[in-house]
Amino acid sequence: MPLAQIHILEGRTPEQKKKMINEVTTALINSLDVPRENVRVVIYEVPKSHWSVGGLTMEEREKK
Repeated sequence: MPLAQIHILEGRTPEQKKKMINEVTTALINSLDVPRENVRVVIYEVPKSHWSVGGLTMEEREKK
C-alpha cells in the first residue's frame, strides 16, 4: 500500500490539490502496478511563515 506524503505551501485551490492527488495516484498506479484503492496520498500544507528559503520565510520573501 503506497503512501505519498506531499508538503506544499498554503494557498493552492481545492481544484489544484484534487488534480495533484489524481496525478500522483495515477503515477503510483503506473509505476508500482498497484490497484487505485491501495494508493494513499497525504497533503501537508505549510504556512508561508513556517517555510524559509535562504533564511527568509516565504511570507517575508513575498513582501520584498
